Amino acid sequence: MIVNRMTGEVTFRLAWRLFFQATLLIAALNLLSRFFGLGREIVIAYQFGATFATDAYLVAFTIPSILFMVFSQALATVVVPVFTEYKARGETREAWRVSANVVNLLLFVLAAVTVFGILIAPLLVRLIAPGFGPEAAEVAVVLTRIMLPLLIFSGLATVFNGFLNANNIFGIPAFGGAVNNLVIIIGALTLGSLYGIQGLAYGTVLGMVASGLIQLPSLYRAGFRFRPVFDWRHPGVRKVFHLMLPITVGIAISQLYILIDRVLASFLVEGSIAALNFGTRLIQLPVSLFVLALSTAVFPTLTTWAAEGRESEVLDTLRRGLRIIVLTTLPAAVGLMVLRLPVVGLLFERGEFDERATAMTASAVLFYSVGLVGLAANILLTRGFYAFQDTRTPVKLLGVNVVLNLVLSLILMGPLQLGGLALASSLAALVNTMLLVRFLERRLPGLWHAADWLRFGARALAASGLMAGAVYTVNVGLAGLVPPGTAGLALQVGGGVIAGVTVYGAACLVLGLEEIGIVLRASGRLGGRIMSNITRRGR
Repeated sequence: MIVNRMTGEVTFRLAWRLFFQATLLIAALNLLSRFFGLGREIVIAYQFGATFATDAYLVAFTIPSILFMVFSQALATVVVPVFTEYKARGETREAWRVSANVVNLLLFVLAAVTVFGILIAPLLVRLIAPGFGPEAAEVAVVLTRIMLPLLIFSGLATVFNGFLNANNIFGIPAFGGAVNNLVIIIGALTLGSLYGIQGLAYGTVLGMVASGLIQLPSLYRAGFRFRPVFDWRHPGVRKVFHLMLPITVGIAISQLYILIDRVLASFLVEGSIAALNFGTRLIQLPVSLFVLALSTAVFPTLTTWAAEGRESEVLDTLRRGLRIIVLTTLPAAVGLMVLRLPVVGLLFERGEFDERATAMTASAVLFYSVGLVGLAANILLTRGFYAFQDTRTPVKLLGVNVVLNLVLSLILMGPLQLGGLALASSLAALVNTMLLVRFLERRLPGLWHAADWLRFGARALAASGLMAGAVYTVNVGLAGLVPPGTAGLALQVGGGVIAGVTVYGAACLVLGLEEIGIVLRASGRLGGRIMSNITRRGR
């Protein structure tokens, strides 16, 4: 019995070491993607500012984005546990046969939806942005028709991503995001300069095409082969679409958050949609950089453990993962609150993006930061349900939260304008976190141990409070010393970040928050391996 426990503990620690190696690899590539993503937003802000043209572009992009999320994102989520289940039974060839069927069926559905969407583009624009004037609406219709084919390419790229992750291949899918953003940047600077906002739309489509193509060589090496098969009666295909249905509904419901913001913001002052978008991009940076990487890395193993009935390992993984998410996103939220104005000014305030746009975007960042921890935790918690092939519970909880978000948005947008929409989304995300934990604990008792989480939360808040004081002091001190302009803002933000990271790391170690040690040790090991590889190649 003792030997089994010791073996289980060693296996669990080894699994977490592998999780972190994969997480840090994905995070590094996500960092590259987010770097280009910020570059994309900076270029768009410089070229078009927070104007009706940018609002029209974002509304047009919202339409294929929502349809893509509804269909392909749901499909990419369920193919991982189904593919893993076939592989666990030693039926790898049959798993790839299911994959070929899924790709063909998806391609047919997305092509049909794209054609239909092009035909009814004016109606779609009126539904999403009813507050637009005639000029903005006309531009949005043109851009919608240009970008709707994006649905096909983004759908295929995302499903390819799921197949690769199911085979524990994480690097190339993560790198696809960087390629996508880089192509959009080039398109904005070239096509955007030649053809205005329409050129940016064409560049956006080309970016997603490149993101899908770059995954094909790795997918081929992993074993995927295109076959002209449409066997929708295959048990694996039927299981995929059976699991996909509630997730599709759930994602459709979750996209109502975006629709609520877009619809209500279209009635606010010009540039509100753009400011909310730029604020969302900033707030999603820490989520995409680490949290999404962690959830992606652990998901295949979670599904395997769940299928094997190893619920204790699933519980321990989720508990530890949630603690790490809190320790990484809480200081990020606090830091963004304190540094919101210099950060937005540094990244965006140039060209057509003026001080008014900076103030609007900073307001969105402030209120979005309130719910950052909940937004991040929800990703891992939802994967916990999916690991047990429970795709219905998260859908029901999302329905509750969409209603809550709508009610809060209507209440708060009057006094707080676009900040009220951001705050409503944050509060709804935090409520969703509490509901997800409560329902997941029914399957995994012990996930929420109040006393332990209160002690942990108090220490994390204390460390973040000390960090906030340090960041604020350095920010205020440097504000009067640095020269005006981009260089001065870079020094101001850089000084605040360095001070915050130093104080927060030291506070976590003093307060005994051991998960920080896990992150640091894993980072050190990965860094050592990278340096070792560089040294070998140099020889």
